[in-house]
Amino acid sequence: QAQLVESGGGSVQAGGSLRLSCTVSGYIYNNYCMGWFRQAPGKSREMVARVIIRTGDTFYGDSAKGRFTVSQDNVKKTLDLQMTNLTSDDSAVYYCATKRTFGGACAASGDFGLWGPGTQVTVSS
Repeated sequence: QAQLVESGGGSVQAGGSLRLSCTVSGYIYNNYCMGWFRQAPGKSREMVARVIIRTGDTFYGDSAKGRFTVSQDNVKKTLDLQMTNLTSDDSAVYYCATKRTFGGACAASGDFGLWGPGTQVTVSS
């Protein structure tokens, strides 16, 4: 059974950088898009970035634009999120997710069916 596992989270000071990685184990049939989401305490889960696997098309949430970069490595079966210029507002649990049905929207958490357990990112000011 396919699984997603995030890594790379941790604590960093404001202005610093972190690189998160999502590793896919097993085979995901019809892997259409993958994304990074985050959820801070008391807040709803929000999309940070997503990529359409076959085309490489990317989308970034407003909070990520200009600071975060998502990249996929189809050989290593990883999805990375490079985060720069971090602020305390970026503190959250970050989740990797994939949509296993071809086509349709990849815009919200409800569109994704397989999730990793998450990795904590804490930014101190």
